[in-house]
Amino acid sequence: MKKPENFETVCCPQFHPNNWQEKEKIFRNKLFLKDHVTSIFHIPLNYGWVMERDMAKIEKAHAKTSDGLVLTDEISPWGADVYIEVEKEVPKTEMEKISGTFLTKVFEGPYKNMGIYMEEMKSYVKSKNKEIKKLYFYYTYCPKCAKAYGKNYIVILVQI
Repeated sequence: MKKPENFETVCCPQFHPNNWQEKEKIFRNKLFLKDHVTSIFHIPLNYGWVMERDMAKIEKAHAKTSDGLVLTDEISPWGADVYIEVEKEVPKTEMEKISGTFLTKVFEGPYKNMGIYMEEMKSYVKSKNKEIKKLYFYYTYCPKCAKAYGKNYIVILVQI
């Protein structure tokens, strides 16, 4: 994928789907800043504000990673936990380490197709004779960057 013409306005790192398409990823105590967003029927209300606040703390602590991995755990229709990968502990925040083996699959399209993506992911996991322990979603671009790049990638990670 080429850089968008308005590259200077892009805040999300360019995503390379081949690195995530139908892969097995192993996390060993991968460090994340953990926060929470409020939602109504899985539609986030304060995601942008939470991300801005957390990114300011991460930048102040010089803990930003180059790949920009942000995982979302849709814990209920009313909220989600977000996990922002960091290089080191960030003061005055909740930190969490994630370990495990994950199957990943990349989807490209609107969020409204999430039900279709979930069914595809379940079939993929079943084809590998594995069982789902936990799900995370990696929304690779914010809406502004998805528009600039011309793609809206979503990665589903299934802990097996």
